[in-house]
Amino acid sequence: MKLSKIVKTFLIAGCTLSCIQSTMAEKTKIANNRTIAGTATLADIDSHEAAGNYYCYPWLHMNPPAQTPAPEGFKPFHMEHAGRHGSRWLIGYKQYDRALDLLEKGERNGKLTPLGKKVLETVRSIHSAAQGREGELSDNGALQHQGIGKRMTQNYPDLFNSSTNINAKSTIVIRSILSMFNGLMGILNEVPDVNIKTDASKGDMWYMDADDEGAEQARKNADKNEKKEFNKKHDNKGEYLNKLFNDPQFAQDSIGTKLFSSLFSVLANAQSHSDQPWLLDEVFSIDEIRERWAERNVNWFIHAGNSKMTGNRMPYSQSNLLCDIIESVDTAVISKNPSVNLRYNHDTVVFPLATLMEIDNLGNEINDLELLGEVGWHDYQVVPMAGNIQMIFYRKNDSTDIDNILFKVLLNEREVTLPFKAVEGPYYRWKDAKDYYSNKIAPYVTKH
Repeated sequence: MKLSKIVKTFLIAGCTLSCIQSTMAEKTKIANNRTIAGTATLADIDSHEAAGNYYCYPWLHMNPPAQTPAPEGFKPFHMEHAGRHGSRWLIGYKQYDRALDLLEKGERNGKLTPLGKKVLETVRSIHSAAQGREGELSDNGALQHQGIGKRMTQNYPDLFNSSTNINAKSTIVIRSILSMFNGLMGILNEVPDVNIKTDASKGDMWYMDADDEGAEQARKNADKNEKKEFNKKHDNKGEYLNKLFNDPQFAQDSIGTKLFSSLFSVLANAQSHSDQPWLLDEVFSIDEIRERWAERNVNWFIHAGNSKMTGNRMPYSQSNLLCDIIESVDTAVISKNPSVNLRYNHDTVVFPLATLMEIDNLGNEINDLELLGEVGWHDYQVVPMAGNIQMIFYRKNDSTDIDNILFKVLLNEREVTLPFKAVEGPYYRWKDAKDYYSNKIAPYVTKH
């Protein structure tokens, strides 16, 4: 249903608070936030990026790249968006609990180095703050989506005005719902009289967060085989333990391999919060950090990449979502009012959708997991926290002829290439894309 004036007032008031929070966050920056455009190699990856899908949205404290002006006479009239929720607390307490338990074991036995004691106190503080907040949106997560919503209105003032109809949907997970409302806060602070509808329903999950049994089975098979073999070659050797424990024999016998994964996750996710220190570089060497990233990156490739290892099946898990986008654009083209469809879901949706759309050659088939780091197939470039795909549609003189509709795609607010011929710069003809994508997904679409 349409947002009431009371709810709008609440959201706009929230933006005032967010400005205060943003100022505080500026003082406690922890992410590197360098430009993500272009193909990076394994050697280019820094410790923040090596957090993979925990990577803080790169434009939390910086402006994204400038956009290419539209061809002469074309104005935006519609947007399709699919975005991941913002930064969050870790899902499940096991990682917090295990890291704390093992470090406290070292403390009880007098085996911690000065750095080990420092890390213990940090983990203890994080563990306490995390109670009751499993998987919930963090302060940085809220700011990320407020900023994305604000920049949408600033980049496309012709699209966001009092006659615009915004249809915002979320999965039924609270961090996604709160991401949706923070995104709308960013929009409403700039355009308070825009028309908004919101929803978060199980009835939409068939395309918002679809279950695909075929893709799931393909992933499980690859996990048991190719991924398992890759991980054997890249297992952590425990060198970091010498920095935390003063007794190598104790570290080997009483800690072993049990600490690495949980401690890495807790420290890497510090960038999801404005008040947690960055200790990942102090605890782990850059080689250990990049090896850990390589393992997680492989996990994402098996989940979303195009490979014979998974029967080339994984991108098609988002066929229903792409079908919904195509049908939504068809509706927008025949309307005279500007419109925006916002979808807030998860990395497990956004990543295979980007691959399915073949954004920046993500759809290229890769069958050697050792190549991923060097060819630029990097998880943090696609699904950092708040990662998103925006499709902006343009026309001349309110034309409703699909032959005259142009569009471009942004991945995390950066213009990207698509698998068909461009009209000009990053602008493509929608008819070409519709025909290409419709034919591609036709065998996999399952209507609700």
